[in-house]
Amino acid sequence: MRKFLVILILAVLGFYLFEAFSGLGLGFPRFEHGVKDYYLDKTVSELHVANTVTSIVVSFRGFDTLGEVTVLFLAVSALGSVLYKRRHDVGSRSILFASSGIVRSGSKLLFPAIILLGVYIFIHGHLTPGGGFQGGAIIATGFLLMLLAYENFRVSHHVLSYVESLAGIIFVVIGLLGFIDGGTFLQNFLPSGILNELFSGGVIGIIYVMVGFKVAAELTGLIYSVLHEKD
Repeated sequence: MRKFLVILILAVLGFYLFEAFSGLGLGFPRFEHGVKDYYLDKTVSELHVANTVTSIVVSFRGFDTLGEVTVLFLAVSALGSVLYKRRHDVGSRSILFASSGIVRSGSKLLFPAIILLGVYIFIHGHLTPGGGFQGGAIIATGFLLMLLAYENFRVSHHVLSYVESLAGIIFVVIGLLGFIDGGTFLQNFLPSGILNELFSGGVIGIIYVMVGFKVAAELTGLIYSVLHEKD
């Protein structure tokens, strides 16, 4: 019965994938002068986004971005599964700045500032250079600093899992909502707002926030697993 259900699901998925790709007209140019002019025009006129790179990454090629965060998730999951047993066998871990009270105090002061900077970058990704990947990496760097400075600093894998899963689910749900009124996956369905304002770009800002949380959770979990690996 289980094999039958798997075959049925794969058959249905294969049918819809074939139907979708067969209607794309692969090999035939859809734009006379390429896509660059289309991207530049639609970014400002329709999406009202100041950062053209962001509109391409999250909107026009948002499916690629979903694939990239999925690859990151698979890589972190694979490493975590390899280190899982050894991580639970190890007791205390070594720390880098154990003898420096100044560095530990400085780390405590810098940690909230680093988190705030990362959040600022992925919230304003559609307005300034930066975005979800950069902001998430900065947040993970803040946790790395605390893990290196304090022996008793701990990170909850359960919380990281919930954050990563929720961010990924919201990303996909926003993409599916693009099908409203005959649209496409990840198509904008919210008001575009006013150019250069924080609440602009429709779903782009929301997606980048989700990417930021997802990347931050995955990289932090990866760092925590590596630091707790048994020698």
